Amino acid sequence: MAGRNFLVSSAVSSARPPLTQKAAKQSTSYTVPDWARMIDIGSVNRNIKLDIRYATTNNFLKRKLYKDARCILRAGVAQKLAQVQEDLQKRGMGLKVYDCYRPLSVTKQMWEALPDGRYVANPVRGSRHNRGAAVDLTLVDSKGKELEMPSGFDDFSERAWRTYAGKDVSEKARKNSRILEEVMVKYGFISLPTEWWHFDAKGWEGFSLLDVPFGAVPKVK
Repeated sequence: MAGRNFLVSSAVSSARPPLTQKAAKQSTSYTVPDWARMIDIGSVNRNIKLDIRYATTNNFLKRKLYKDARCILRAGVAQKLAQVQEDLQKRGMGLKVYDCYRPLSVTKQMWEALPDGRYVANPVRGSRHNRGAAVDLTLVDSKGKELEMPSGFDDFSERAWRTYAGKDVSEKARKNSRILEEVMVKYGFISLPTEWWHFDAKGWEGFSLLDVPFGAVPKVK
């Protein structure tokens, strides 16, 4: 696809450190393929609902970590997520997103609070979220109401595991979790074993770590 200039790089290089906010401001000449650009999910599908938890105090750190409640992803990843939404709409369901792109500086704050690799990425290596190639989400019905799931978002217990078989999780919740996983996998996402809500886009390793502000990506009018 045709390339276009943007302030973030799409390539991973072991010889080049993650692009920081300062470096991003200084480097505006990177040519990035269209599918690797960072875009707002609303530019490809306005029906995906948002509940960006880290832009609120309703998260495990109990404080706001983002200034803007936006879902920003690599364009190719966003387009795949839009396909998931379109598929689910035919079934009378849809998506609600909790988190998408996450600046590396935020991951550092999370690691300080919970240094457990099962739930938070070690900032030394960074996460798929830091690459704009991961998403946390759930299912909603046709009216936008969340469907029952095995646990709440960011539940750091075994209830959030995909293999959890405890009697405290209903069959309806297990079924909803399976539906979400099946549709996400169908359109090119990989599920995380310890978090029913987390999915990585295939090819995530082809993107570099980022620590640029949400304001660097144009808002959807």
